[in-house]
Amino acid sequence: MFDQLRWDYLSCYGHPHLHTPNIDRLAAKGVRFDKAYIQSPICGSSRMSTYTGRYVHSHGASWNGIPLKVGEITMGDHLRKTGMGCWLVGKTHMRADAEGMARLGLEPDSLIGARVAECGFDVFERDDGMLPEGPDGYYDPDGAKEYNKFLTSKGYESDNPWHDFANSGLDKDGNVLSGWFLKNSAEAANIAEEDSETPYLTGRGIEFMETHDGPWCCHLSFIKPHWPYVVPEPYASMYGPQHVLPVVRSDAERQNAQRVLKAFMDTKIGQTFSRQDVRDAVIPAYMGLIKQADDQMGRLFDWMEQTGRMEDTMIVLTSDHGDFLGDHWMGEKTFFQDTSTRIPLIIYDPSPEADATRGTVSEALVESIDLAPTFVDAAGGEIAGHILEGHSLLPILHGTADEAPREFVICEYDYSASPIADLLGVTVREAVMFMVANKKWKLIHCEGGFRPILFDLENDPDELIDLGDRADHADVIAGMYDHLFSWTRRQSQRTTRSEQQLIEMRSKSRGKGIVLGVYDENDAPLDLTVKYRGRTARPYQDYTKPSGD
Repeated sequence: MFDQLRWDYLSCYGHPHLHTPNIDRLAAKGVRFDKAYIQSPICGSSRMSTYTGRYVHSHGASWNGIPLKVGEITMGDHLRKTGMGCWLVGKTHMRADAEGMARLGLEPDSLIGARVAECGFDVFERDDGMLPEGPDGYYDPDGAKEYNKFLTSKGYESDNPWHDFANSGLDKDGNVLSGWFLKNSAEAANIAEEDSETPYLTGRGIEFMETHDGPWCCHLSFIKPHWPYVVPEPYASMYGPQHVLPVVRSDAERQNAQRVLKAFMDTKIGQTFSRQDVRDAVIPAYMGLIKQADDQMGRLFDWMEQTGRMEDTMIVLTSDHGDFLGDHWMGEKTFFQDTSTRIPLIIYDPSPEADATRGTVSEALVESIDLAPTFVDAAGGEIAGHILEGHSLLPILHGTADEAPREFVICEYDYSASPIADLLGVTVREAVMFMVANKKWKLIHCEGGFRPILFDLENDPDELIDLGDRADHADVIAGMYDHLFSWTRRQSQRTTRSEQQLIEMRSKSRGKGIVLGVYDENDAPLDLTVKYRGRTARPYQDYTKPSGD
């Protein structure tokens, strides 16, 4: 999994300048999914959906820093039931439910406590890769922890080499040019390329595979091309403004923007990325980070082929969300256009059953929550359908199905902790949005009394024309709301009983002595009332006579 990797910034998905032959090589061996969607356009909640196989509405970790509550069953829990380990190498962006763990007496240094605190993973190395520091301290004191130790051991002298070397440039006078300032994205990172973050984590992934026997699931989770947008040479010089694709936006789009969408456009980052000079500085660095990632995939795949791992390992390449990069007058990722919510998804299955689909492209509507049930299925386990809300993709990989069993996809965003909620004057409960989409239409619903947003994905694939206020599309809007409401009515919290158990319970109590609505004993099967027939007892008075009588 890459962080903030746009689906359309790979050559196998059609980028004209950014050639990614190694990722393309994986697509040629497997299935490339063209309509894969995340469940939330922000790191933490998107990843929690991938790791649990559940919608944000179900697991509740709806924004960065909101803990996944104790008791949520994760990919690791499901896979360990099949005898498969589940390991982390890299980023999760999850927060432990420390209060819930303390309430239940789960110690973080115990086996169970450690897994609960790490989203169900056993940890080979956790590297959330972010060590920003402000006047109030570090954003995440544990960010880049092992990576900074590595850099220090290599001689990079700094109290924060993650920032000063891996994510900043250097001028001729020795001044650090911080990657946090977008004008410095055009600078080369002041680090040897082999010591930068993506090669480092690739090496750690190889070390994991060298030292662990299967069966295992390894979550090799890269930090880049997430900001800060800085890359070392030779990648810093590979691309320039001439390689920056035309921005996808229109003046009418901004002038007619629905009020919530307009608020996101008007954020500081939206205004900044609306400038072409910013895009010309940032996007070549973003492309360089992706090119470096592709080269590291080549290193990884070559090693797997040389060691035989390519023959017995399913490989899934994906992202947690995209990056607007100025499209639709926005930066970052926190809205629902395909720029953010549609992700690359390539799955290589080495089994002979997948031979018929190698090198194909699937148009099926799939979601990130489909990965966990796919892995359980591949491991030979039984998919807990009352817990896992996605669907196994093995039938598509094996050519026995063309579509996933769904009519629409869902994405959610909770902005209650964002200043945008104050600007819009909405309560914490109202600061939430939902996207429901099929192959033809995309509807965005914003709580708080705002009108819906509607895009015609067939005739307006760039999502520039909002039809949400058009009376002639009232029937379409109503139909998409029907999809959204059917989704909200699903039974998602009943995770302690399976469907089969519930079916068995329909008749199970009859054999436990409950007899309701039966007037005569002959009106019920006699074998069910055998404990109530042919019994004798003495009158109660025999037991309640006064003492001495």
